[in-house]
Formats: sequence, structure tokens, C-alpha cells
Amino acid sequence: MKVRSGGGYRAILYSFKKGREAGGYWKFFKAMRTRNTCKTCALGMGGQQGGMVNEAGSFPEVCKKSMQAMASDMQPGIDPTFWKKHSVEELQKLSPRQLEYLGRLLHPVRYRAGSSHFETITWDEAFSSIADKFASLTPDETFWYFSGRSSNEAGFLLQLIARIYGTNNVNNCSYYCHQASGVGLQSSVGSGTATIDLEDLEKADLVFLIGGNPASNHPRLMTSLMHVRRHGGKVVVINPVRETGLVKFRIPSSPLSLLTGTKIASHYTMPHIGGDLALLWGIAKVLRSRDQIQLDFLKEHCRDDEAFLERVDSLEWDEIVSKSGVERAEIETIAEIYAASERTVFAWTMGITHHAHGVDNVQAIANLAMCRGMVGRPGAGLMPIRGHSNVQGIGSVGVTPKLKQQIFDALESKYQIKLPLSPGLDTLGCMEAAAEGRVKAALCLGGNLYGSNPDANFAADALSKLDLNVMLSTTMNTGHVHGLAQETIILPVLARDEEPEPTTQESMFNFVRLSDGGPRRLPGPRSEVEIISTLGQRLLGDDAGIDWEQMQHTETIRQWIGEVVPGYEAIQSIGESKKEFHIGGRILHQPTFGTEDGRAVMHCHDLPPLKGTADDELRLMTVRSEGQFNTVVYEEEDLYRNQDRRDIILMHPDDLQRLGLQHDERVRVENETGHMDSILARGYEDIRPGNALMYYPESNVLVSRYSDPHSKTPAFKGVVVKIRSMQTT
Repeated sequence: MKVRSGGGYRAILYSFKKGREAGGYWKFFKAMRTRNTCKTCALGMGGQQGGMVNEAGSFPEVCKKSMQAMASDMQPGIDPTFWKKHSVEELQKLSPRQLEYLGRLLHPVRYRAGSSHFETITWDEAFSSIADKFASLTPDETFWYFSGRSSNEAGFLLQLIARIYGTNNVNNCSYYCHQASGVGLQSSVGSGTATIDLEDLEKADLVFLIGGNPASNHPRLMTSLMHVRRHGGKVVVINPVRETGLVKFRIPSSPLSLLTGTKIASHYTMPHIGGDLALLWGIAKVLRSRDQIQLDFLKEHCRDDEAFLERVDSLEWDEIVSKSGVERAEIETIAEIYAASERTVFAWTMGITHHAHGVDNVQAIANLAMCRGMVGRPGAGLMPIRGHSNVQGIGSVGVTPKLKQQIFDALESKYQIKLPLSPGLDTLGCMEAAAEGRVKAALCLGGNLYGSNPDANFAADALSKLDLNVMLSTTMNTGHVHGLAQETIILPVLARDEEPEPTTQESMFNFVRLSDGGPRRLPGPRSEVEIISTLGQRLLGDDAGIDWEQMQHTETIRQWIGEVVPGYEAIQSIGESKKEFHIGGRILHQPTFGTEDGRAVMHCHDLPPLKGTADDELRLMTVRSEGQFNTVVYEEEDLYRNQDRRDIILMHPDDLQRLGLQHDERVRVENETGHMDSILARGYEDIRPGNALMYYPESNVLVSRYSDPHSKTPAFKGVVVKIRSMQTT
């Protein structure tokens, strides 16, 4: 049966399915209700109000993503005999989903070049191998990669160790997702995060949802959009794909919505992939032509406004329409909706950032908000919809190649720590250095570095040239079995709700939550902080001037964070007070910005040419399915797009006909970066003709390493491909 709305009874039935998988409904419910931050997206449910509660105190707020992650953590462990029975070659044939469901990692395991199997090793063997190898290298021959699932405490401690060791090759997964948002916002309003809180979002009378699909990837956000619609607000969706859950969503926690469904999009516009920048400038041009730009706001609160207005005036409609794929009348309609709004929130995800002009996209959104004074007041502002649960916090506590000057100065002055001055490498820079042999060892705190990289063949080659790759993980993923280094070590860690001491996480609304942790489910895995502090002691010893025994306690680390990270002062007392807090200076309810003069900055851009316009080309964007989170695939099906498998390319039926293909015909998808064979070409009416979808991370083999020059974010949504029938290849 075709799915015609998101959420609903299927979501409720799915929760029962996950409860059975986790060992029983009551056991699963208790796990979901513990006082820990949700393990999936950065909406950040849970914390001290208990699981399934949002920042407004609303209960029950739960989604399939959080249940998927919890059920995965409640799996049985991988038996130590498994590694002897199954070769590396066998493991490399498993899909991302199959690897995830092998079970929880219980023992440190190691692969050495020339071996056919992983082997279990002791913790002492693992620590000795890691410390000896890192001690034998110069610091800049190493890199340190962090996912967004870890705690602020683990992230801060590991980046501190890396810098005391002597390198700034410290980076996090946001370089492959929302780094363009951080750079774009910092350059526009002086802060790289959302300017609003949850209450602001629900007060808005208009929400722009640009280049994202929160119905699949951030389902709890749909409750807030329901509230916007119920008080008469509007939601303008800008997306090359008509996503089922953005048209109608049935909120299970709302009886009326569950029964009848909630219409989400009041207006749905489908530009070409890569056409957003032209569309945004087109909206500004309409406002300008109708005297609906608030010139007084620009003059008083913005810099470079005159250059911006001149650029608006200079743009021709033919260029805007051809490069966006949206007709002038449609752009005028969107501008009219915006002009009628009193409180607008602009929200976006990786459909905006995953382009070679991702920073320009974000700056253009900020420009548009400033045109009508929609930044710096309640109920309005800018909202990048962040991915993993603590990706924003990881960045806040110093996981970037270049430390913020305030953190750098505070660490040196308050703790007498000598920090390196080298610029450090971003994530892609580290991978390229590994490929060239300039980097020889890596330490990865969670995530799937192989799976999240563009140009998958290059990524495997680069990682295989490392002498040592160390990964801290709860379960297996493709990064553990592809691109194996000369020595690969996987260290099993506790899940967030199993940590022996409380930890903290930061939501996309700049809200810091406290997670209590809880009893371990399985013997073997260790706390991230315990592992990191032990590595620090082994690598740096007592000469570092750090009490490593004390650094095994998250309370100690929070004292350091509160001393050196601006806005995080309240974290020093959170363990005792249990009082969660918003980070100061980020939520903008007054038009005073974080720039040197307190004024926002407006930017001018050239509109990039539309890619993939040849007769035999398609514009491709990589996407997540409703059954996955980031690189983790929980289900092979994509329920909301009504797809039963992942080895497919979705294109409009007109494109199938244009290319001489039949529905479900086996094809080769190719470009100058790579190719994929035996892919099913499927007609999909809900995509704009000329564009196509394929699933991430499998399709990363087609994504080039060319990245946004400002943020170093690869263009996962800006891929040009050609399709060849397998009958002719």
C-alpha cells in the first residue's frame, strides 16, 4: 500500500516492533524514558526531564530514529568466537544494515595487514599499540576525528590531548554536513549556530523549510510545524523532491493529527538541484521591486547593505529563472507570502550546505532574513537543522582545527598549557594527507569516516595507507572493514545511557542538557572518557601537568570547559544543580549581533551556472532514507518514498523516456569520479525532471572531492551523472 503521509499508525506499530527487538515493551519504554539526551538528532529530546520530552516539556515526543538507536544499543554482544569464524573478506560483503545488526562490540579487536581475520586483544595490548605508534610519529603525522554522538566531556578531553601532543589536525563530522552553515552564519551574524530557541520556532507565523526533509531525518520537528500550522501560520517548503512527510504528517502524540493528518506545506516549490541560490536572490528582487525591504533596518543594523541592494538591482530575471528552474510568477508568490509575515523562521539542512556554493547559500538566507528584519527579535530568525545529537556541542568545546582565540588564551593562561600554532587540517585535508603519506595514524571518536567521505574509492585508498587507524564504536559499520590500515584497532565503548557518570550534550537550539548515564548492559565496553584519559596518560605521561586520574571523571572536565569555553560557565554546576541551560549570547532577541561592531553583514554573490544540462546528464543528490540515520542503515526500505531497496536511482518518468530506459531497468550510473553497476533506474513522479536521487553512503563513490572553498564541505547534493543501460555497457 502506498504511503501517503508521514508518521501515523505505521510509526506506532514500528515502536512495538522495536520494543520486541529490544527484549520487551516495558524494558524498552524504561530505556527510552531515562534521563538521557536522545541519541539521534540535535533537536535533543530528553535530558533531566526524562526521555521523550522536548525543551518545552511536551510528552510524549519520540520518533523512529530514537527508537532505532536505542534498540541497536540493546542488542546482544558479538561473541568473541565470531571473529575467528568470519573473515574480513566476508565482512566486506555485508551491507551497512547487516554490519549494524551484528550486535554490540564487546572486546577490542585488531586487524593487521596480511591477516584474513580480525582478532580480539586485551585492553592493555590496545593501549600499548596505540601509544607506541603515536609516540613514534611527529604530531602532524596524525589526525583526530570526532563524530557528533559523543559527549562534550569526551570531545573536550580528546581535543585537549591532541593539542598537548602537538597537533591541530583536530576536526569533526560537521565538515561533511553543516560546516557551511557555521561559516555562513558566522560571517553574517557573528555566531555559527541557530539564532532562535524552540519557543521562537513555535511562535513563528511563517517557516521556510529549505533543502531538507525533517519528516524522515528530524521527525520531532514535525510537531513544531504542526503547532505553526494550527495557529494559522504557513510553511513554505523549497525542495526538488516532493517529500510525502512534508505534504502531510500524522503526529502520533496528537489524536486529531493522528486521525486526520496535518497538512505541513502550505506552499511547495521545487527548484532544480543547485538552484536555491538563484531562487533566494529572486525573492529578494521581488521585495526590492515592491518596496518591501526594510531599508531602515538594513541601514541601522547591517553592513554592506548598499552593495547588496545594488547587486539585487543588477540581477536579470532571465538569469534567475534559468538558474533556479523556478518561474518568475512562482518566485513572486513566495515573496508575497514572506512580505505578509510578521515572524519568519528560516530553516535548512544539507540540501543547502552540500554544494560547492554552500556558504553562499547560507549567506543568501541570512540576507533574505535581514531584508525584513527577521533576525534579532522573538519568533523569528535563522535555524540550521543540525544532524547528530551533539555535533554542535562537539564544535563548541573546541573540536575544530583552529581553536577560538578565547579558548586558546584561556587554556594557556589558566592551565599553563602550551598549544600548537599550526593551522591544522580539515577533515578532507586529513584524508588527502593520508593518501599522500603525510599522515600516518588516525584516532576516530565514533562515526564512520570511510562511509561519510566523498569519493569512496579514494577514501578506502587513503585510509589503507595509514600505519594505524583507531576507532571507538558501539557497533560495526562499513568504516571498520573497508580501507583497512596496516593496523586497525576497534575499541568498544558504552552507549550514552550506560555511562558511569553524567555527561552533557548541546542541542541545535543552543541548549545544554545533562545525561545521567546508567547501568551497563554488557560486560566489556568502557566509558569514552575512561578510554581517552587512559590514552592521554599512556601517550603524554605526567609531564603534561594533568592529573589523569581526575580526568577520568566528567565533573573535572566540566570544570575545565566552564573555565575556558565562552557561554559554558553554567556547566560547572550542572552536575550538582541538574539545571540545564541555554548558552549565552547565541539566541538573538535583539538586533545586536556577534560581530565587532554589533551589526550583521550582508553578502553579494554570483549565481552559479546550473549543472547537468546536457541531454545525457542528470543532476544527482545523495539522500538518506526514512530507515537510516547518517551513515547507519536500520532498514533497507524507504517507507515515505515507497521504495523497498537501496540499489536504485530515482528519476522522473520523463527522464526515463528521454534516456531510453524502462522502469527498473539495470543501469550503470557514472561520472568522472566513479561508477555504480547494476543499479535499478526507477521512475519517480515526485522529483523535478532533470534531477535524480540515490542513497547515501552507497552512492558516495560518485561524489567528487571538490568542496566549498570557504567551508571545505563536499558537494554531496551537486553531482552530475550519466546513465547507461547495462545492456549496452
